[in-house]
Amino acid sequence: MSGHSKWATIKRQKARVDSAKGKVFARISREIIVAARSGVPDPAGNFQLRTAIEKAKAADIPSENIERAIAKGAGLAGGGSELEAIRYEGYGVGGVAILIEALTDNRNRTAADLREAFNKNGGNLGENGCVGWMFDHKGVCTVRGPIDEEKLFEASLEAEAESYDLISIDEDTEGAEVFTSVPNLEKLADVLKQQNFTVLQSENRWISSNTVEIDTPEKARSLLKLMDALEDLEDVQSVTANFEMTDELMSLSML
Repeated sequence: MSGHSKWATIKRQKARVDSAKGKVFARISREIIVAARSGVPDPAGNFQLRTAIEKAKAADIPSENIERAIAKGAGLAGGGSELEAIRYEGYGVGGVAILIEALTDNRNRTAADLREAFNKNGGNLGENGCVGWMFDHKGVCTVRGPIDEEKLFEASLEAEAESYDLISIDEDTEGAEVFTSVPNLEKLADVLKQQNFTVLQSENRWISSNTVEIDTPEKARSLLKLMDALEDLEDVQSVTANFEMTDELMSLSML
């Protein structure tokens, strides 16, 4: 599938310092709370909760933290305000379209934090709908290799997937991303697991329908700084953008 954001690949390649772990824990805990609140608080009967728990385990979140988040979402633990899912949209340097998903208990705070991050890094927060039309909402399963492409193709057909991309999970590990409709994500994940593929993550993701080529180190550096600033905000769950850049330019910009 062409045209999806390179940010997912960049995030896999960027080193994450230990100080960021707390933010990751908080972000995934919020996903668990919302998933438990929106369905049964049992992962066996709640695919959204099950995938959030798998993500938590992959991030080495302690079991007691996971259980506490489930209890909170199920209303079995006191405290905390109702979290609201909100989508924000804006632009980065060079007209790059950026779409942000947030979970917040204070819309005004979240909007102010986002606006400041955009303004400090050469972008601007836009109105709802200003860039959303450039993205499609898809279900994505990330599979770790080695990949037998013929087997992956057959599994994708069986699961009614739309397409797949071969990717590098890291420098030494190959993998693939398999795309489907949002309602079909659970079926896709189940079929891939039944076919003995290692599914690292199942998630809903915004996929861009067009891309903007970043062609200078200055633009790349500014854009990556903005993406990091947005992702570091407490209320932000995901950030998607429609840019492309060469691996060489990406490496230079991360120095």
